[in-house]
Amino acid sequence: MRTYLRNPIFLGLLSSVLLDLPFPIAGPMPPWRAVFSWIALVPLLYGLLGQRNVAGPRYLRRSALAGYGCGVFWYILNCYWIYDTMHLYGGVPPAGAFGILVLYSLVLGLYFAVFGFLIALCRKAFRTNLFPLVLAPFFWAALEFAASRITSVPWDQLGYAQVDNFLLTRLAPFTGVYGISFVLVAGNALFAAALLTSSLHMRLRIGVGAILFAILLQLGSFSAPKPVATSDYAVLLQPNLDVAVNQAWIGPEWDEHVSWIMEQSQRNCTPAITGMPTRQSAVARQNCGQNTPPPGIVAWPEAPSPFVSDDPRTIALLRSVATANNAPVVAGMFGHDATGTYNSGVFTAPDGNVLGRYDKIHLVPFGEFVPYRDVFFFAKKLTQQLVDLQRGQYRKVFRANGHTFGIFICYESVFADEVRQFAVNGAQVFVNISDDGWYGDTSAPWQHLNMARMRAIENRRWILRDTNNGVTTAIDPAGHVTLSAARHAETTLVVRYGYNDDLTFYTRYGDLFAILCGIITIVAVAMALRPTLRVNLRI
Repeated sequence: MRTYLRNPIFLGLLSSVLLDLPFPIAGPMPPWRAVFSWIALVPLLYGLLGQRNVAGPRYLRRSALAGYGCGVFWYILNCYWIYDTMHLYGGVPPAGAFGILVLYSLVLGLYFAVFGFLIALCRKAFRTNLFPLVLAPFFWAALEFAASRITSVPWDQLGYAQVDNFLLTRLAPFTGVYGISFVLVAGNALFAAALLTSSLHMRLRIGVGAILFAILLQLGSFSAPKPVATSDYAVLLQPNLDVAVNQAWIGPEWDEHVSWIMEQSQRNCTPAITGMPTRQSAVARQNCGQNTPPPGIVAWPEAPSPFVSDDPRTIALLRSVATANNAPVVAGMFGHDATGTYNSGVFTAPDGNVLGRYDKIHLVPFGEFVPYRDVFFFAKKLTQQLVDLQRGQYRKVFRANGHTFGIFICYESVFADEVRQFAVNGAQVFVNISDDGWYGDTSAPWQHLNMARMRAIENRRWILRDTNNGVTTAIDPAGHVTLSAARHAETTLVVRYGYNDDLTFYTRYGDLFAILCGIITIVAVAMALRPTLRVNLRI
């Protein structure tokens, strides 16, 4: 048993389980579970740097394998919803759906393998645990950045575990989520250092310091931010359309849906849930005394509706909603023109004039296009409604009633460096339209929501998040969910929000901190490899 407890591969698998706990698993994550983010990587680091592993044969290879096992198993645990999406909505047989999940995890687990290799490389080169532990936060942030740029899957980066920590998230407007990940890995490194030192006195000193470091910073999860001033209200429609059903809306069905949209868009007060919509949350009446029409904006989400941007019926509906409310309208739909079909958000001015559309730039593989279609023919059913859409080219913003709106669609909310560009282009408030119906009742809608919340924090912008079936909500510039609608309900949410012109450091300069971590990583690797290079040159 003691042999297993020191085996780096076993310890890596243990880390993967601990690393899954500070993220949503089947619903909103209780803030107290974020504590696990301070210790989740300790077993892996201990296994990589333990004397038994360092002194063993094939140290670098074994360390990379330990990191790889940790990464693969964590992705399987964290992204289990891929199986549900592919099987339930894509029509992929269970074995095929599980195979896709495993393949996804095998690819992204490579970043963990590189992390394990880098830690071991520095330990072997510098012959001390100090350097790899000091460098671990830099390696981790650099690899998270690489995942966002190389494979374009920055899903659930470690810093998201602390999105409810209103002390630690103060870093985000400067460093983005990467700075929070950096601090968490530094905390893990402190705990690992306490276990790795041979001196009992030093072990106690470092251990107590690590505990105090984590406790003091974790206190931010138990304090609520001050309410943010608001100046307007939005009407967010949540149609709760079944993504597995063909939504053609033929004949009377069209009239029925249009009637509902017209009626709901003119509401200025709705019952709502305060904060996150949990199973225990009660929908309650709101004090809407400030909501004097017209609203600041009316939104229709990304949803499997028959709306198309060049359809005369769709255009007529947009004009009717806009003029009836004397408010701008954002509506998710297919954008269509001579260049192709897009996943779009169409913006209509209060006078009924369609000002244009934002075409989604970052498309979802197997959801909006099928890469290597001949190979992945089994995903055809999943893309029967969204087949090989075109990519947008510009991050357009739209202006109405003296305010500027930025629209991003669904999966785009996970790309921090892309979302910030809407603020750079002048957006004073973000509108995030999304359809999370493909995720079902898994962890994905909650993980997706938390990543959108971080975008609000990084840019100090309100986010009006309008979804097909939840989580529809308003997120203030501190990342706090103010009001939300019940999930899986045909409903409307009226929420208050505000506008902001200020640009944070992160908004202006983007992933500068992560790039700096990448540079330090490259320098550290070069220094670690220098003795080997010298030997080769002599030979």
